[in-house]
Amino acid sequence: MEHHEFHFPTWRHAARPKPPGGENGVAIRVRDLKVSFGTQHVMNGLDLDVYKGEVLGFVGASGMGESVLTRTILGLIPKHSGTIEVFGSDIDRLSPEARARIERRFDVMFQQGALFSSLTVKQNVQLPLREHLKISDRLADELALLKIALVGLSPDAAEKYPSELSGGMIKRAALARALALDPELVFLDEPTSGLDPIGAAEFDELIGTLQKTLGLTVFMVTHDLDSLYSICDRVAVLADGKVVAIGPIAAMLQCEHPWVKSYFQGERARRFIPGNAKERAPRAEIATPVTRTI
Repeated sequence: MEHHEFHFPTWRHAARPKPPGGENGVAIRVRDLKVSFGTQHVMNGLDLDVYKGEVLGFVGASGMGESVLTRTILGLIPKHSGTIEVFGSDIDRLSPEARARIERRFDVMFQQGALFSSLTVKQNVQLPLREHLKISDRLADELALLKIALVGLSPDAAEKYPSELSGGMIKRAALARALALDPELVFLDEPTSGLDPIGAAEFDELIGTLQKTLGLTVFMVTHDLDSLYSICDRVAVLADGKVVAIGPIAAMLQCEHPWVKSYFQGERARRFIPGNAKERAPRAEIATPVTRTI
């Protein structure tokens, strides 16, 4: 098959090194995973590898169970069968102490932020610090403020409550809390949902910058095509309870699976594909004030 090289409008995708493979390069390994809710089989023999140091986008039709996989790995949803290994350890075979050590190495940012409404941003970020570390109040304050600044929030945001924050600020505060214990692996559940295009693009850039700077592994559930194109090294597609396609965006564009083809080559996706852009729309006119004579 003739090889085609694709170039996409992205701030960093082309410069990303190929994620490492092999036994030492896998952060998450899922094999033959089955998860059911009553008679509904959400995961039906799912296999997936997430490489260390990559941003993996996980996508599927709405309601197919993308977020269920995240919650199953986190232990929030029980599995029927199959194995889940995180950093080389089967989480079902670990002692409570060993599992706690593994869990210290990853964290999660939920879709709506899941901030405690009665706590300030600083107090929310301090929660994992106070739960897992024996540190003074002063050091807890300093670390929380450091994480708040790391995600691009101003210092005055630290004393605000979630009800006083915009949607984008809530996302950033939730990300700061997820980074509080310096995890190696971060789960992001629809991180740009509810944001306007400018806010979503800025959050994508933040994720990409933090991933590169901190050496994070990022498992990101998203339906945002911009995110998939701009910051994901690979994309995994869920359909019929299994991963039906996995690889870089170029592989998605060549996949013949009906849902994958519809999603990545459909009407909304065509603007990303070189040579397939629609004819330029007419330029918007600048509105001019109307002078009325009374």
